[in-house]
Amino acid sequence: MVFLTGSIRSEYIYMHKMKRFTAIILLAVFSVAASAQTPKNVEYTFTEASDLNLIGKIIDTPNPYHRVDTVRYKGFTKGENSQVRSSAGLAVLFKTNSSVISVLTDFGYMNKGVNTMGVSLRGYDLYIRKDGEWLYAASKAGAVGKEEENLVLIKDMDSSMKECMLYLPIYSEEYSVRIGVQEGAVIEPLESPFRHRIGIFGSSYTQGISTSRPGMSYPMQLMRMTGLQFLSLGCSGNCKMQPYFADVLCDADVDAFVFDCFSNPDAKMIEERLFPFIEKIQAAHPGKPLIFQQTIYREGRNFSQSVDAKESAKQAMAEKLMKEAVKKYDDVYFIQTNATDAMHTTSVDGIHPSDYGYTLWAESIRKPVVRILKKYGIR
Repeated sequence: MVFLTGSIRSEYIYMHKMKRFTAIILLAVFSVAASAQTPKNVEYTFTEASDLNLIGKIIDTPNPYHRVDTVRYKGFTKGENSQVRSSAGLAVLFKTNSSVISVLTDFGYMNKGVNTMGVSLRGYDLYIRKDGEWLYAASKAGAVGKEEENLVLIKDMDSSMKECMLYLPIYSEEYSVRIGVQEGAVIEPLESPFRHRIGIFGSSYTQGISTSRPGMSYPMQLMRMTGLQFLSLGCSGNCKMQPYFADVLCDADVDAFVFDCFSNPDAKMIEERLFPFIEKIQAAHPGKPLIFQQTIYREGRNFSQSVDAKESAKQAMAEKLMKEAVKKYDDVYFIQTNATDAMHTTSVDGIHPSDYGYTLWAESIRKPVVRILKKYGIR
């Protein structure tokens, strides 16, 4: 796989910025950024996030914050195009001794849905490593109409060197993401502590819809739990084993795949598409494990007969076909999921889990996923 140089990425960002702003407006933005949302008497220096260590990408793209190059890969609908240009599952790793950390963003598309916190859709989620563990530090989104002003995530920290991981928005497009630190402070790339490259293709669940902040989707929680790197290609409402998505996955440089592909299609579509999808992925990735997840129980089934009937049919078809698939194909696995508790308190809208529900999901698949991957030397 060919990776773009920093200079090409910078040129891409520059071209898009020039399309949207004149040089005078850019200067005005920096001027406002230095004063509007920042602590008093702090001068900032900014570093492009893609010049640090941007992790989580399943495939390289001209815009480093996109997940799929839809100019190269054809067939995506308008909605899918917006989704795969969002930065769900991407994070920036860096070290700094700054007492303050901010973000200055040049946004493209911004989602403003009603069932997900704005912090998750178009904001940032900062973790700092302490005693070997990733610990929550801060999360924030810009006020409506002020999303492109300098956003101070945290201030008044000590001057020790800190290892940081900043999750990017799950459902917005960025042309530029600049990390701000106080003038004179050190900021440099942090080597990734996450092991291997495991692609994870799925629905809005995998993208992280209904989370309160970007780091709470189940792939990101699973990543912190296991130390394995999960490369998220979650696409809300549109994970239906389409051939053009398979084209992307075939070209991805990965060690294994995890799939959440029974949540969006109906039973008939699962029946028509599953085996051709498996065969196409296996032809490009022979000998690599393909781990399929059963779709979760949707709380909207509790009283709606139509929802229950549709979901039951999907789950039954997935169960039936996967029993055949694990016998028919080598390196194919089927695991169960759980995103609810005994009191059924984990749903946000009858479809999507809360943060707690996603924690339960990650916990429910952690052991089987780790066990399967160990068979292939992925530890």
